[in-house]
Amino acid sequence: EVQLVESGGGLVQAGGSLRLSCVASGFTFDDHAIGWYRQAPGKEREVVICVDSTDHTADSVKGRFTMSRDSAKNTVHLEMISLKPEDTGVYYCAADLVCLADGMDYWGKGTLVTVSS
Repeated sequence: EVQLVESGGGLVQAGGSLRLSCVASGFTFDDHAIGWYRQAPGKEREVVICVDSTDHTADSVKGRFTMSRDSAKNTVHLEMISLKPEDTGVYYCAADLVCLADGMDYWGKGTLVTVSS
């Protein structure tokens, strides 16, 4: 069974930092692109960072968010600094053979990030 389990969300003040983690199982981790997506209240889900042969990073988070992979632990991290209220949303980890704007094959259930002003 494929599973992507996110953790690390929470409430943080603007300017603060958070580290999200995603543990993957049930598929060949190194053969898949992994990405972080988010859905803000009342908005469509959007890609934050997804890496296949190319690094796809949203302009709104460049210089503030960094994704890393730990193949030994089948884990992906999202380091977020200088958080802004507009970063608030549910953050999802997703996997597929390539990065897609949406419609990735595998999704986690999400973790909520709330940035207060």
